[in-house]
Amino acid sequence: MTSISHRRLRTVAALSVAATSCSLLTAVSTTTASAATCASPVFKRQFFANTTFSGTPKKTDCDSVIDQNWGTGAPASGLPTNNFGVRWSLTRDFGSGGPFTFTASSLDGIRVYVDGVRKVDIWKNVSATQKKTVNVTVPKGKHSLRIDFVNWTGSANVKFAYTPRTSATVDKVKPLAPVGVKAVLDNATANAKVTWTKNNEMDLAGYRVYRRLKDSSTFTHVKTTTATSYAGLPPEAGKTYYYEVRAYDKAGNVSTGSTDQPVTTVAVTAPAGLTARGTDAAIVLSWQPVPGAVRYNLKSGGQVRSVTATSFSDTTVKRSEERTYQVAAVDGAGRTSAYSSTVTAYRPVAAPKDIVATPGISRVTFTWTTDHAIDGNVYDFHVYRSETLPVDTSTEPVRCSTTYKRLDNGRLQYTCTDTSPAGGATYHYVIKAWDDNAIESVASPTITVTTLARDLTPPAAVTGLTAEATEYGIELRWNANTEPDLKRYVVYVGELIDSEDERVCYGVSSVYLGAGTTSYTDERLPDGEERCYFVDVEDTSGNSNFGATHDAEIAVVTERDLTPSVETPDNASLALTALKGATGTSVDLSWNRVADATGYLVERWNPATDAYEQLTTGPVTEMSYTDATAPAGTTHFYRVTPVLGDGTEAAPAAAWVVLAPVR
Repeated sequence: MTSISHRRLRTVAALSVAATSCSLLTAVSTTTASAATCASPVFKRQFFANTTFSGTPKKTDCDSVIDQNWGTGAPASGLPTNNFGVRWSLTRDFGSGGPFTFTASSLDGIRVYVDGVRKVDIWKNVSATQKKTVNVTVPKGKHSLRIDFVNWTGSANVKFAYTPRTSATVDKVKPLAPVGVKAVLDNATANAKVTWTKNNEMDLAGYRVYRRLKDSSTFTHVKTTTATSYAGLPPEAGKTYYYEVRAYDKAGNVSTGSTDQPVTTVAVTAPAGLTARGTDAAIVLSWQPVPGAVRYNLKSGGQVRSVTATSFSDTTVKRSEERTYQVAAVDGAGRTSAYSSTVTAYRPVAAPKDIVATPGISRVTFTWTTDHAIDGNVYDFHVYRSETLPVDTSTEPVRCSTTYKRLDNGRLQYTCTDTSPAGGATYHYVIKAWDDNAIESVASPTITVTTLARDLTPPAAVTGLTAEATEYGIELRWNANTEPDLKRYVVYVGELIDSEDERVCYGVSSVYLGAGTTSYTDERLPDGEERCYFVDVEDTSGNSNFGATHDAEIAVVTERDLTPSVETPDNASLALTALKGATGTSVDLSWNRVADATGYLVERWNPATDAYEQLTTGPVTEMSYTDATAPAGTTHFYRVTPVLGDGTEAAPAAAWVVLAPVR
């Protein structure tokens, strides 16, 4: 009873360990029957319902570690708890081979085979786990491992491991030389990149990379690594170096060198073909690519820019500014070539902005603006015209002399008129600015304009002309001309000339009035003369009704006669001037000094009393006087008389002035 009780306790403990062991140590990929394909060095595991491994396996899966404890249970569904077998097998490349330790333990039997040759044999039904360790030398290359385990009765567990012996006193086998070695130049970094295939030795410690200069037999150790790649900068550009990889194991054994692989480094040279061209937006540079270059240093004015392409647009250049450039190539390691020869370019002035085209009769007037602070040193402009698109600017520009004025915002506004187009025709224009080096800007946007055809029809004659004599002159009125192209009225003041059969109004003076005017006051001395008037009308095309018809409606009027009845002698030594005041409501009188005069009497004609009346209480001593009491709407007559020292009066002088109504 005691023995049976002990056996059961051990079984329970074994089952617990198996559950833990399977979760931590065993990687199992389960596939039914015998269809499993397991990648080396993973074992293919087969379960048999017998101890002779005969027939079709009940289950096949993959197992990376042989370490199972099934206790008294079945190892898999469909298998018995006793009298079953499990077989593990794989084929792997052992590289150079060498000494290994095989460690096996089982409950019940276990056998281990290398290439079909039995190396471990514990093949009996036992009640306690049995163990065995053997040293095996595995030849280089690929070999098969097979582990057979059987459980006849009772609990079942099995464990097997194979490990290389890494003691330097035991392991004298060198690793195989690395294969698949490739070496290339990584242009981005200028590094030599060496890659190789991973060795198959299980005791491999790492790799050593060596380098030698072409035509030299001396190697330099450049890297020890556990990886299968290396990247490093060769010592000198423009040289060829050979790289070799050697494997070493944990016992310190070093393989022979791999096949040497060459890498030719590139010494970057100064870029050729550097050009610079000024455009509207920038100075555009380009050059030929340099082998081995990953970027370029573009130098200008003490500033160096890093550029990855073989072209660059320098938008920092101001208009009318000239810059000089050089370029150097830079490799992935930051090594720089010499600089190229210099090139110089000039950014042109800006094209005209805010262009407004105003068509006229057989002409086009343009206005535009520039700002010299940002548009460059504009000297003048070329105007190009075409009847088709696009406008060809390789031809001669049209004559269009420019004028300019400065605007409140500081910009300059230019104006020019092309007077050479035909009327009623459509033209396309572009305008280019040019500087004092005669370098043109890009063309402005195209402006399409249709000129006006010449108008040869004169406006209608003025109608309803009337003339009214007043105390301040003649008031003229007429009917408004409502034609849309009316430009102005021309009032002719004429004299009547009598011939045998007709009277002719001969215009002796004219006044130009705006299109919105329908009246005019001819301020003149009302002395009873007969006058005649006619009014012509002109349009914006320069047509005149009178010019076309030589006829007009005439108004004849006789002036009112306000001449004083008291005559003024013409022997006065004083010269009197009478002028309308600035506001039109006063009269300014002035005269010259008269010898021996101590004062001057200032008088104004009063038609009501038919006499000159003194404007001051006594003589004035100045030689000027302002009459602020003169009423508007009439003509005033003045007389100034010098008063001599003995109290006598010298001959007076007279003058007149018209004060029209203040409107």
